[in-house]
Amino acid sequence: MSAIIQITDENFENTITQSTIPVLIDFWAEWCGPCKTIAPILEKLAVEFDGKVQIAKINIDENPQSPQKYMVRGIPTMILFKDAEPIDTKVGAFPQSEIAAFLEQHI
Repeated sequence: MSAIIQITDENFENTITQSTIPVLIDFWAEWCGPCKTIAPILEKLAVEFDGKVQIAKINIDENPQSPQKYMVRGIPTMILFKDAEPIDTKVGAFPQSEIAAFLEQHI
């Protein structure tokens, strides 16, 4: 079972507003090579940061409203939300250690 949740435009706001821990949203698409590269990394980090950070994925092709609202211009884009507010963004594919350090600095 994956620790990562799949979200949609319909439940995006509820996901970030109802969480008591920071939420990292991965904006991705099926055709995106770098998105596929970081997918297993995010799976590992979801387990490593369980209870500290919730990791969620949203497919930008199936859910165009959320990427537009948060001005996502390239993918993969990871936006970290805390208290329902975007607090930091990382665009591109990065090694596990760099994404982990990105999360650590905000928890």
